[in-house]
Amino acid sequence: MSSTVFRGRAAVRRHRELEILIPAYNEERRLSETLYALARHLHRRGIDGALRVVDNGSSDRTTEVVDRVAAVGVPVTVTGCSRRGKGAAVARGMLTTTARWVGFCDADLATPAEAIDDVLDQLRAGHQVVIGSRRCEGARLELRQPLVRRLGGNGFRMLTRRYSGPVADTQCGFKFFEAGAARAVFSQVRLTGFAFDLEVVARARALGLGMVEIPVAWRDQEGSTFRPVTDGRRVVHELWRLRREIPAPVGAR
Repeated sequence: MSSTVFRGRAAVRRHRELEILIPAYNEERRLSETLYALARHLHRRGIDGALRVVDNGSSDRTTEVVDRVAAVGVPVTVTGCSRRGKGAAVARGMLTTTARWVGFCDADLATPAEAIDDVLDQLRAGHQVVIGSRRCEGARLELRQPLVRRLGGNGFRMLTRRYSGPVADTQCGFKFFEAGAARAVFSQVRLTGFAFDLEVVARARALGLGMVEIPVAWRDQEGSTFRPVTDGRRVVHELWRLRREIPAPVGAR
C-alpha cells in the first residue's frame, strides 16, 4: 500500500507555487546531489517551491537520503508508490500535488536546475504543459548517449510520430504542468514504462492543452537501467497498447 511521509511542516501547511517530483528506484547514489542542486536553485531564485521524491519500491537507502538532505530551507517530502514503473511513480505524484504548478525530472538531473527558470516563464505566460527538449532549436547536448541508444531513439521517433505530432522530443525527463492540466492528463495515463512520456504528450494533445517545447541543456548520465533488447520488447508492447487506447489524430500517419 502506498504511503506518504512528510519531512518539514512547511510542506503540508500551505500550497506551494511549484512542486518538483523526482521518481526514484534505488537511487541512493545519485539522489542526494540532485536534491541539493534543485533546492539551492529554488532558494537562490526565491521560488516558492518544494521537492518530492516518489519512491518506487526501492530496496536501498533512497528514502534515507531525503532524511540527510538539509535542503537549504526548501521542504522535501517522500511519497511511496507500490506500483512499479517510472510512469506510475510520476502519475502518483501528479495526482496528489497541491501546488499551482508541478513537474518532474530524473534522479540523475541530466537537465540542470537552471532550466526551471525558463519553465516558470512559460507557465506564467499561460502555457499548461511545458516540455523540455533535447531536439528543438537552442538545445545543447553536452554529453551524447551511446550509439545504440541513439539508434534506438531514432527508431522510436519514427514509429511514434503519429502521437508526438510537432513535439520533437517526447522522452526528455523534464516536463511541467499547470496542476489542473496535470490531473487531466495523468488520470488517463496507463503506461508505466519507457513509453509513458509519449503517452503523456499524446494525452495532452488529445485534450487540446496548450503545450510548448523549450530547449534544454542535457548531459547523458551513467547508471541508466534501460536494456535495449529486453526493454525494447516491452516498449513495443506499450506502443501496441497506446495504439489501442488513443486513436491517432486526424491526418496522422
